[in-house]
Amino acid sequence: MENELRPFWNRIFNSNWKFGLFLILAVCIPRFFLVLNANATQNYSYIGLIMVISAIVPFIFLGKNGLKKIGITKPTHYKWLLLAFISGLLFSILLYFLGQVLYGNSLENWYFYIGKSYNIPQEINQHDKAVFFIITAITAMLFSPIGEEFFFRGIVHASFANSIGEKQASLVDSSAFALTHISHFGLVLINSQWKLLIIPSLIWILSMFSASIVFFVFKKRSGSILGAIICHAAFNLGMIFCIFYLM
Repeated sequence: MENELRPFWNRIFNSNWKFGLFLILAVCIPRFFLVLNANATQNYSYIGLIMVISAIVPFIFLGKNGLKKIGITKPTHYKWLLLAFISGLLFSILLYFLGQVLYGNSLENWYFYIGKSYNIPQEINQHDKAVFFIITAITAMLFSPIGEEFFFRGIVHASFANSIGEKQASLVDSSAFALTHISHFGLVLINSQWKLLIIPSLIWILSMFSASIVFFVFKKRSGSILGAIICHAAFNLGMIFCIFYLM
């Protein structure tokens, strides 16, 4: 645990579960309410800012050794990067089919509800739709995978791992990741009223928890946080494809 934090922060924090909890509270609670506000106002400009902040948090607090420990290093097993991409894509597509089987194109379907935020015009032609899809996909494959993996599978995970070990830390960062995503789906705005969809939100939380575990596995297998980022990016790509072309 020595020399993970920058010298200034070493006087204030220790790289342990208390620091990890501090980060979760400081970042995830404001993010939760900003996402809810974005869903209500249809102004998503702050979401990108949240992801940027999440991405730079490790560089603010951690020194060279700390950054290396959280996985900001070259992969040691490159084949796992391809497997990470395939797995993330398949996971998102399976989640699409689960939503369709259970709820069809209704607001209880996580992809359908999230898709509303993209404001895809009903009368859009195929060329413009393809351009819109590419722009949306590129954005989604960059901002949230980098920001969330640096934060959850990076600095938060490492802080808890110093206190409770790798496997238990993965359960903690995955839980934080999943609960944070209730603001994306679960607590939904229907007819100008907030409603908690109990069963759909439980399925969504478990899905996000499971996805988070998968991201962690590919971080470990590849020897770099890049494995988690690629898996997460592929998941987002699959989700957006399903929203644009299968719903």
